[in-house]
Amino acid sequence: SETQTAPFSVTAVSTSSQAQDEFDRNVPRICGVCGDKATGFHFNAMTCEGCKGFFRRSMKRKASFTCPFNGNCTITKDNRRHCQACRLKRCVDIGMMKEFILTDEEVQRKKDLIQKRKDEEAMKEAQRPRLTEEQQNIIALLVEAHHKTYDDSYSDFSRFRPPVREGPVTRSASRAASLHSLSDASSDSFSHSPDSGDSKMNLGSLLMMYQEQGSSPDSADDENSRLSMLPHLADLVSYSIQKVIGFAKMIPGFRDLTAEDQIALLKSSAIEVIMLRSNQSFSLEDMSWSCGGPDFKYCVNDVTKAGHTLELLEPLVKFQVGLKKLNLHEEEHVLLMAICLLSPDRPGIQDHAKVEVLQDRLSEILQAYIRINHPGGRLLYAKMIQKLADLRSLNEEHSKQYRSLSFQPEHSMQLTPLVLEVFGGQVT
Repeated sequence: SETQTAPFSVTAVSTSSQAQDEFDRNVPRICGVCGDKATGFHFNAMTCEGCKGFFRRSMKRKASFTCPFNGNCTITKDNRRHCQACRLKRCVDIGMMKEFILTDEEVQRKKDLIQKRKDEEAMKEAQRPRLTEEQQNIIALLVEAHHKTYDDSYSDFSRFRPPVREGPVTRSASRAASLHSLSDASSDSFSHSPDSGDSKMNLGSLLMMYQEQGSSPDSADDENSRLSMLPHLADLVSYSIQKVIGFAKMIPGFRDLTAEDQIALLKSSAIEVIMLRSNQSFSLEDMSWSCGGPDFKYCVNDVTKAGHTLELLEPLVKFQVGLKKLNLHEEEHVLLMAICLLSPDRPGIQDHAKVEVLQDRLSEILQAYIRINHPGGRLLYAKMIQKLADLRSLNEEHSKQYRSLSFQPEHSMQLTPLVLEVFGGQVT
């Protein structure tokens, strides 16, 4: 035998509750008995599993050991089995207490409690609402359909007739420029604190400012001036209509409708789905739609140069801001587009019931998805449905402005055949 030297610091083997509370998790944990790697506090001291088990067995058996040497052995990881007496003495010296040892009954109760908690968690997990396999498949199909019909590189835009931003400045264009510059000034409040009173005040005062200025149509000279952005934006809208048609064909059940109902749905919902799609490129920073390079970054001023007025564009920007702030998941976004497209109350629909069944199924999937995957989304579904109502108003104003534009041959000749077909008249 030899004189014992402690291979560990006093703090490492302290038995005080303060030391236990203040234990630094970054410092390697060492068994206070043998110096092996410790697994935690056991019976009031930091020990390894081996010394924990040894102390428990010794106390339960009320074992009495005798040191074959001088009763002062050094206990290490390698020799801890050689002298049980000194090992047990070391256990007591570092503060291990038999009062902390559970009886067999207490051990069993603890095991039962742990098992009960596991069973309860398993039951909760089993009862947690889940999307059915069919619902998951429909969402996957819609996401895939959107990816196939929305190119976020916007590489096709270079094939359109080029954007021309020069030309006469109409009253709508000058008001739009004010809208754009004011949105720049308020971009911080929109982007950093979207729900703050400041952002709401900025947008509200913005809209009020234009109401005070009045909404009289542009003068005859302005009306007849060349709409420099019309060719480019007509191509963009025509392209978007094609993509909406492609998306619609991939919505489960859409192609089972009659050709007449498919056409009626597309004609009446196309502009609304385009507005929903465009939210992906809309920026709260400067209230513009960024579709690639600087040539394809569109502000409100650009759209006025295609013949639209602030009576459409003010509520459109407000709609885009509100939709962006909902922070929809992609799955929610594509479901909303499909629900918008499959509205049974569109004019010209013959089989209302069939369309309603398709829309109801998508609405149920959207509600289920929100419950499961969108934390804190209790009111989200209602807000999304309100966006569909907002789109109806935008659609109505768009139709009014389109009719005014299309009655002027020098402007209507700039439109594509597809735009003329889709927006060319009320479906009856």
